[in-house]
Order: sequence, then structure tokens, then C-alpha cells
Amino acid sequence: MFLLMNKSYKIREAEFHPLYVTVTEINHNAKDKTLEISCKIFTNDFEAALEKVNKKKTDLSEPKEKVAADKAVNDYIQKHFQIKVDGKPVIMEFVGSEKQTDATWSYFQVNNVASVKKIEIMNNLLYETFEGQIAIMHVTVSGNRKSTKISSPEANAVFDF
Repeated sequence: MFLLMNKSYKIREAEFHPLYVTVTEINHNAKDKTLEISCKIFTNDFEAALEKVNKKKTDLSEPKEKVAADKAVNDYIQKHFQIKVDGKPVIMEFVGSEKQTDATWSYFQVNNVASVKKIEIMNNLLYETFEGQIAIMHVTVSGNRKSTKISSPEANAVFDF
């Protein structure tokens, strides 16, 4: 039940549709010859996915569990988010993660990327946990930003520059 303009309304459970979204930013840093990748995943959704996959509870907010949580985050994202640059698979190096309000940000870097003409992404983050999961991706190369949205079961996106 909620209150709007001094009137109360009851929302039936069937009318409530939760939204499951991840947001990924990829920026090509031409000066450093790197791809800088950041993934934003709502913490409660991410913990549910990690628990489902690893068969154990992961608390991304608990400082005492930071090392184990970072390993779980890295392992999960490496499996469910992969990149090819100009047709060649690249290796993402885990930089770290941090919790901000209700989301967890994970950071990765790909080294030795002098130029980019095409980026292919396989992204099925949280697909095994939430039906209708949406992935929003933004890719910036030479100041040119392109974005797309995919949703489960679609997992592939291509950006041409």
C-alpha cells in the first residue's frame, strides 16, 4: 500500500514487476593503451547470483570477507563477461570492487590495446538467476560513445568504431 496525494492505493503483487539491470562502462584509454571496464550490479542481486552459483552465501558488504568476496566477484564476472577487440579475445585484469549505496562496482583493465575498431562482448551477468535480466553497456573509443541494451537470453553485442 502506498500514499499518493492523500489517497492510498494498494498494489497487487501481480502488478509489481521488478527490474533486474546491470550497467557496464568500457573506455579505451589511448594514452595508456588500456581498456578500463567498470560493472555496476545491484548488491542484493549480485549476492543472490553468487550464492546460486557458488552454493554458499557471499556478503559483499562485510569488510572481513573482502578478499573472499573479491575472488568470488572476479571469478563470476570473468566467466559471464568476455571481450574481443578486433576479433581477438582479451584478458581482463581484476582491479578491485567497491560497494556504493545499493550497488557493487567491479573494475577491470585490459592492457596493450593500442587501437580499437571493433569490440565484441559476451555478457550474461545474472542471467542464470533472474529471468528477463537486462544488460546496458556503454563503450567509448576516441571520445565516441556508443550504447546498447540486451536482455536474457541474448548475450552478445558488437560495437564498431
